[in-house]
Amino acid sequence: MPLWLLYALLSAVTAALVAIFGKIGLQNIDANSATAIRSVIMALFLLGVVGVQGKFSELGDILVQKKALSFIVLSGIAGALSWLFYFLALKYGKVSQVGPIDKLSVVIAVILAFVFLGEKISWINAAGVALIAVGALLVAVK
Repeated sequence: MPLWLLYALLSAVTAALVAIFGKIGLQNIDANSATAIRSVIMALFLLGVVGVQGKFSELGDILVQKKALSFIVLSGIAGALSWLFYFLALKYGKVSQVGPIDKLSVVIAVILAFVFLGEKISWINAAGVALIAVGALLVAVK
């Protein structure tokens, strides 16, 4: 199994756990405050990972690369907004509906990669992306 596929599958499993744990944890609390706490926990956890890997020095290397840092900051802002909206959606909706709609990000990412990054997509890949879109909508409809 290619390493990227293993990591992608692990990402999918752990993302599913985010939805389940998040939905349970959001009962009777503010979604944005919960997201803020989640963000602090994630930051501390990830700093721990960087520390265990012995790569703290690489943080400084990233900070001096203005273009890379700018896009990492934009990615962080987009990620924070995604989490805020996701937790708000989980607070008021069912995981079985919010999860599939959230996965429309796959469709949007492929389209944006085609438009802005010049990534190519075959007809079979386009059909798969279309099926993801249709499937997400069908699963989310009551």
